[in-house]
Amino acid sequence: MARVLRMCPWLRSPALSFHARVPTARVPHVKLNSTGRVGAMASTEAGEDVAVVFCTVPDKETGRKIASELLSQKLVACVNMIPGVESMYTWEGKMEVSEELILKIKTRRSLVPQLSTAIGSLHPYDVPEVIAVPVVGGGQSYLSWVEENTISAT
Repeated sequence: MARVLRMCPWLRSPALSFHARVPTARVPHVKLNSTGRVGAMASTEAGEDVAVVFCTVPDKETGRKIASELLSQKLVACVNMIPGVESMYTWEGKMEVSEELILKIKTRRSLVPQLSTAIGSLHPYDVPEVIAVPVVGGGQSYLSWVEENTISAT
């Protein structure tokens, strides 16, 4: 976990400020909120705290185990399991190829540190992939649903 925190220092931040500063001249369809940060399409009210987290797992059983635990703790609102992924990577100095699944996880940005810790304790890999990206827009009702179906960060 220490290696992951060195590679992803934002995981240590309790505030997790994922908002990107985007020049509106380059991206005219993006709305900025009052602080000059990207908001959720038409409004910054709902969805401001939503992120999508990606995590690879070796098999469906592991994916279901992790998804079930995260859902029961209300750390996530939804987990999609995407099969048929071929991953190529370097591990201990050798190139490896593995068949995996990707978990696409919808949660609050503020829950990413807790989520990362939970995945680390449940995952069979020494260094599980946990990558969070901010949601900068989307259907307001869906974004609100994600927030309503997850706990507030502690």
